[in-house]
Amino acid sequence: MIQTKPLRQEASLDLPLDPPREGESRQSWVYRQIRERILKGVLPSGGRLPSTRSLAARWHIARSTVEAAYDQLRSEGYTAGTVGSGTYVQAVIPDNFFRDGLPGEGGRHSGMAEGPSVRVLPVAGLPPVPAPRSEPPFTARSADASLFPMGAWRKGLMASAQRVSPSQLTNEESQGWLPLREQIARYLGAARGIACDASQVVVLTGIRDGIDLSARVLLSRADKVLVEDPGYLNAVPLFSQYTRRITPIAIDEQGFSVARARRQHGVKLVHVTPAHQSPTGVTMPVSRRLELLDWAAQTGCWILEDDYDSEFNYDGAPLAALKSLDSGDRVIHCGSFNKTLFNALRIGYAVLPRPLVAAFTRARHTTGRSNSIIEQMTLAAFLQDGSFARHVRRARPIYAARRDQLMRLLRQAAGPAPLRVSGEQAGFHLVWWLPPGVDLPDLLRRAEAQGIGILSVADFCLRVQLPPGVVIGYSTRQEAELERVGALLRGAVPPDAV
Repeated sequence: MIQTKPLRQEASLDLPLDPPREGESRQSWVYRQIRERILKGVLPSGGRLPSTRSLAARWHIARSTVEAAYDQLRSEGYTAGTVGSGTYVQAVIPDNFFRDGLPGEGGRHSGMAEGPSVRVLPVAGLPPVPAPRSEPPFTARSADASLFPMGAWRKGLMASAQRVSPSQLTNEESQGWLPLREQIARYLGAARGIACDASQVVVLTGIRDGIDLSARVLLSRADKVLVEDPGYLNAVPLFSQYTRRITPIAIDEQGFSVARARRQHGVKLVHVTPAHQSPTGVTMPVSRRLELLDWAAQTGCWILEDDYDSEFNYDGAPLAALKSLDSGDRVIHCGSFNKTLFNALRIGYAVLPRPLVAAFTRARHTTGRSNSIIEQMTLAAFLQDGSFARHVRRARPIYAARRDQLMRLLRQAAGPAPLRVSGEQAGFHLVWWLPPGVDLPDLLRRAEAQGIGILSVADFCLRVQLPPGVVIGYSTRQEAELERVGALLRGAVPPDAV
């Protein structure tokens, strides 16, 4: 008897549609409608989505818009399949997620008034801070300040200086200026899918400030912190000011390994870069993200989401943040305008779980750290009048063109050998996994002698050993400098490399 596989039933999308939110594009609207139905269990795992043509006709929108939304869902791991062969729901949603609901829907944390006890640690008696590992010059993994509309910013600074009051100049707000926090919350809701309000936002000087503040508030010397391996260079020096128990967790092809994290006991805090793993560029799919959140809820640990370059995705829309799935209110989401505007701005932010707001505010007040009120006022206006969005839209294709040029140069350098890169879909850098025969130490020496800043992947590793690779930044490199990089890399590959 011949057995046949049961046909997958097409998932119904003939449900009442939520209207588009203010400022929401049609692609983002389609993406949100489908994503929320997957997360609520309305579209079950294995269910087949309608064809892009069918859904476009059903919802009276352009087919290209639906195709772009389907591509984004596929890139985040919600669906699988390709155009022509069908698209299926792939994400496996933990049962407790259905009980808790989406963040902002009155789930488990909505009425939470009490949380795990937190305290601000005294400064005296802390272990010495290891010397930070410095990067060579011109690593080109930051915003290109030459693209920033300095004329408009200068006018904004003057306008802010004229309207700032003596009271505002005298009495700083520990969480940051309220109108700026309101604009940040609004921006994160539209761009990162995070349901939050201004009371959860604290204005910082950048992501490192957020890591330091999180460690100061949450950690004692006996607490354990998990970090990615390889991972962000500054994480260990910052955490080591407050605890000696820092455990590297080797990443895999989906980023931070929850399976390896489960073997650890007594974990208080986890630092992850889910959107664009630092440095490999791996994107954590939704099933892994939900697994991470489920484990954090079970163990009572906190997750510090380092969202360092999420605005710049070149092959699709920016991915939704881990915090957008945080029904248990365990995620501290850190971002920075220094990465999108210019480094010297020194304004970042964190979106806090509600039980931590009071302790973070006290710590912020105790340390005396704050941002200039005039810069905060100017940035708030920059966000409100659309200047920030216009700048990101203008900068994104320029960075993408530089990425494309670097990719062409890498293909030339690789020659007949397969080109192996990761992280090229987003951010300001990518990793080139070297073909056989390349002398990595010699390549790094010649790069330093020529003033071309590249880093070995090994520089980011704590315990894990990975194949030889180099981290190459491109965001601030002009065409001529990229050509210099290409010449350096071509010279490093032996002619007989295969």
